[in-house]
Amino acid sequence: MAALPLIVFDVNETLLDLTTMEPTFERIFRDKGAMRLWFANLILYSSALTVAGCYVPFTDIGSAVMKMLADTRGTKIEDADRKELVEKFSTMPPYPEVPSALEKLRKVGFRLFTLTDNSLEVQTRQLEHGGIADLFERRFSADEVKHHKPSRQAYAHVEKELGVKPSELCLIACHTWDTLGAVAAGWQGALIKRIGNDVLGVGPQPQTVGADLHDVADRLLRRQQERTDAA
Repeated sequence: MAALPLIVFDVNETLLDLTTMEPTFERIFRDKGAMRLWFANLILYSSALTVAGCYVPFTDIGSAVMKMLADTRGTKIEDADRKELVEKFSTMPPYPEVPSALEKLRKVGFRLFTLTDNSLEVQTRQLEHGGIADLFERRFSADEVKHHKPSRQAYAHVEKELGVKPSELCLIACHTWDTLGAVAAGWQGALIKRIGNDVLGVGPQPQTVGADLHDVADRLLRRQQERTDAA
C-alpha cells in the first residue's frame, strides 16, 4: 500500500458528542437551539480574534460568547450554570463508532494525532474521560502557537513538530472551516458529515467525505489501495 498519511483529528464534535451539552443550554436559555448558536459564535469569534491578531484562549472565548448570548436575551447565568457547562464540555463522550474506527485505522498502520483549539489540559481531560486518549500518538493544541484554526500557523505547528511536509498529513474533522484551512495549507482533508455539518460548495474541498468515522476510515483505506494499485 502507498505510504500512509499521518492522520490528525479535530476533537470537539468530530470525535466527541457536542449534542450532550444541549439539555444544559436548553435549561438555561429555554431554547433548544441555544447550544448550536453558542458554538457557531464561539468559532466565529475565535477566528475573528485570530485574524485581528488578538489571541484569547478558547475556553475564555466560550465563556465570553455565553455571556454575550445571555445579555442579548436578558438571561442571567448563575455560577452553578457556568460550572455545569465547563464540566459538560470537558466530559463529552465519544460518538459510538469512534473507538472502534480509531482502532481500525491504527490496525492498518495509520499514525493518529489530534489538533484542537482547546488547551492541552482541556483536551487531555476530554480524551481521557472518553477513554480514547491512548489511541493517539501525540496531542497538539492551537494554544501552543496562539493561533486558532483555521489559521495557517495552527497547521504549520503540527508539520514542524512532526518534521513532515503538509502533503504527508490528513486532517479529519466534521467542520468545513477546519478542512478548508487544512487543504489550503497543503494537507489532505476528510470531512465527517455530523448533524448540521456538510460540504461548502466554495473554497478548498476535502478529498474524502463520509457519514461517520467508520465511513471515512473505509474511504481512506480504499483511496490508499487505489494509489497503491496505480503505482
